[in-house]
Parts: sequence; structure tokens; C-alpha cells
Amino acid sequence: MNYTIRPINTGFVTTYPKQYLYHHSTVAHLQNVSEEKIEMPCFCYLVEGGDAPILIDTGMADTERANKYHHPGSYQPEGMSIIDQLHKIGYQPEDIGVVIFTHMHWDHIYYMDRFKNAKFYANEAEYAFAMDPIPLYYKSYEHPALGIVRPFEGIEIQTVKGDAEILPGIRVFETFGHSPGHQCVEVDTKNGTYIVTGDAIFILDNLKEIPQIHYDVTPPGRYADIIATWKSIEKIKERMAGEEYLLPCHDASMLERVKKTPVIGL
Repeated sequence: MNYTIRPINTGFVTTYPKQYLYHHSTVAHLQNVSEEKIEMPCFCYLVEGGDAPILIDTGMADTERANKYHHPGSYQPEGMSIIDQLHKIGYQPEDIGVVIFTHMHWDHIYYMDRFKNAKFYANEAEYAFAMDPIPLYYKSYEHPALGIVRPFEGIEIQTVKGDAEILPGIRVFETFGHSPGHQCVEVDTKNGTYIVTGDAIFILDNLKEIPQIHYDVTPPGRYADIIATWKSIEKIKERMAGEEYLLPCHDASMLERVKKTPVIGL
């Protein structure tokens, strides 16, 4: 199959780069890393060309939920939910046949109940942890202890493990670290294979070497397992055809890229 991929930004999540995007051991060796809070986009990806459209992640929550339970100041502008954006390009949520989750954090799985006809896929380790996280991750997975209903409550999720083919030309591979069961998604297109990285990397800077401290990657500051995170970034670097074939979820460079290339893989 030769698919095409539409990046869809579903809102903006706030964070401090030196706390979240870069491990504390790296910042003394980097230049131009902001001390101020920034807004990161929150992309999911629509894959077309198969029997039915496919989503990789479903994007972030509405402004009220994002700001109250997650990163203060995060917001979803009017018309930017995945539901609204599908409408703009001629789809109803019921048209989506498959949803593949990179992981099950709040900013990647919202509006699940609207996709009535979709089959949902997540890594088995991720699903198990999402159902029973430690309290440190109650917010990330919107645990019932917070007094809210999880987006995946009562919804059947198919689980996979290792390297797995979801559909012809669409594969997942494990990139644990950011979360216990994170996975990346490979999509074959006419001009090559793209990797939707989820949060295995937040930004393309996470791929860079820092030779003066012998780092072959620039690890992020947010992770469940730093060793797994490191090895997963190395795995992405080994598998990618080039940085232009990586589709991150939170790198601001995607905002400009999508203006120039709204549909990738043609």
C-alpha cells in the first residue's frame, strides 16, 4: 500500500524546555534553550489510501480539561479538536476504521468515544499500565481517583507487542521509555517509509549527539525509564531513512512543515 499522511495539530501544551524537553545533564552543553514556558503543538496523523482512513493518535483534550488536570495554560482553540478537523476535510468520526495509539497519555487519546466504528490498537504493556498506573501517572492516564472518566473507559482496545503489522504497509515497533509501553508507527508511502514517533522523542533535537559528554542522543527530561528512552531513540535513528521521515507529535517545526506540505507521502 502507498499511503498518504496528513499531520493534524489538535492544540497546544505548555511546558518548560529545560525541565521537559532536555535532560538536566545536557543543558549546560546546549545553546539557545529557553528558560521560559513554551507552547508545544500536539499533532496526530491521518493516514489515507486504505479501505478506510486511519488515525495515529487522536490528539489532546479540550481546553478546560487540559488546563485543569494537566499542563496549566494548555489549550485547544475552537475548531482544532480532531473531530472538528476531520469535518473540515470531509470526514465524520464514524468513517475512521483504525486508530493506533503511540501511547495512552491524555494528549494522545481524547475523543475516543466518538470513533464508533474504529478498532483501537495499543501496546499491551501500555494498556496494562494505563489501567493501573502508579499515582505519579494518575494525571497522564486520567485515573478515576481524579474524579473524572478516562477517555478509554469501557472501550475495547486490541493489544499488540513487539514489532507488529497492523495493516499492510503499517507497522508498530516498541520504543519504551517515555511510557511503559510506548510504540512508534511506520507508514509506507510512495516516497518512502515515515515514522510517527509519538513522544519517543519530543523534538528533533533529541536525536542530536553531544560529543563533549559522549552522548549519541540528547535525551528528554520527561520519561518513565531513562535507559529505555535512550535505547529507543537510538533505535529510531537506526530505522529512519532521514530526519525528514520522522513525524513527531510535539516539535514546533511541524507547524511550518504542514503549511508547506499538508499531505505527506505523495
